[in-house]
Amino acid sequence: MAVRLTAESLRIERNERVVLNAVSFNLQAGEALVLIGPNGAGKSTLLRALAGLLPVASGTVQIESGDPETPRAEHVHLIGHADGVKTALSATENAVFWAEFLGGDPSAVPEALKAVGLGHAADLPAASLSAGQKRRLGLTRLIVARRGIWLLDEPATALDTDGLSRLGTLVETHRETGGIVIAATHSDLGWPNLKRMVLGSAV
Repeated sequence: MAVRLTAESLRIERNERVVLNAVSFNLQAGEALVLIGPNGAGKSTLLRALAGLLPVASGTVQIESGDPETPRAEHVHLIGHADGVKTALSATENAVFWAEFLGGDPSAVPEALKAVGLGHAADLPAASLSAGQKRRLGLTRLIVARRGIWLLDEPATALDTDGLSRLGTLVETHRETGGIVIAATHSDLGWPNLKRMVLGSAV
């Protein structure tokens, strides 16, 4: 799964306003970058641009992996503010849907639910889950469809102490197997050996 992600001199504009300018970084397999800054600083915008969902006015994003023909979208998981949970489906049905839609492995769903602490809720309708449980359910996408780069927007939102610990374990395992993580956050995630970028400046 080892990948490398390079952003060089990114300039991103929204509604003719420059949101980010001259953003550059290089992440090797196993590294993690935390984006820090106030609301409106461009953290979410940068994640969406890295995922290929927003155009960049100038600069480049390059992903290197074992298969150069793989489209960027198939290298990346973007977990945004919305959990993407279909409330009419059960927890299991949601995870199976994501696995199939994203070209992953539906057989991994039971273990994925256990990994995020929802094994007991596998057959419950998602509508009955708490906000934190829905957040956990959304994280199963990271497990049922393996991708080298995780882009996480405020991943700690609604998670309790146990949820944060489980997320940390997922991130640690992902990094150990050659994955890359970029997280936009206002919280101290407690992950080791992080790179940090504040308002577009690496520190």
